[in-house]
Amino acid sequence: MATHLPAFRCDQSLRELRTGLESVQDAVAAALAARGYDEGAMFAIRLAIEESLVNAFRHGNRGDPNKSVFFRADIDEIRAVFEVQDQGPGFDPRAIPDPTEDENLEIPSGRGVMLIKAYMTEVEFVKPGNVLRMRYAKPSAP
Repeated sequence: MATHLPAFRCDQSLRELRTGLESVQDAVAAALAARGYDEGAMFAIRLAIEESLVNAFRHGNRGDPNKSVFFRADIDEIRAVFEVQDQGPGFDPRAIPDPTEDENLEIPSGRGVMLIKAYMTEVEFVKPGNVLRMRYAKPSAP
């Protein structure tokens, strides 16, 4: 008989990228492993969280040490939902050049968002563009 764990919930205000990222990644990895996520799912989620937090600190908050990034996670046995919010003015995600187009291959931005969209089941930028919601559903989940 399978044991069902309660959902893991995490709300953190992060002041610094490196320590904040490490703290979030460790907590999320433990929650995912305990709920039976496989290595592929854990890799995809880890990458999406890293890219989203790096973008929030560097682009959203523009590296301002007086600004925070808010991180939320809600993980159960079939899906993992994350929200990352920076204190910046937001942006229009449609304005990001497609990094796979020949004319954009040398542009050093846009790849993180492309990776997030590739690895997560659903990705939503909430207007004005300073909130990112991501959902990963296990392949057997609805």
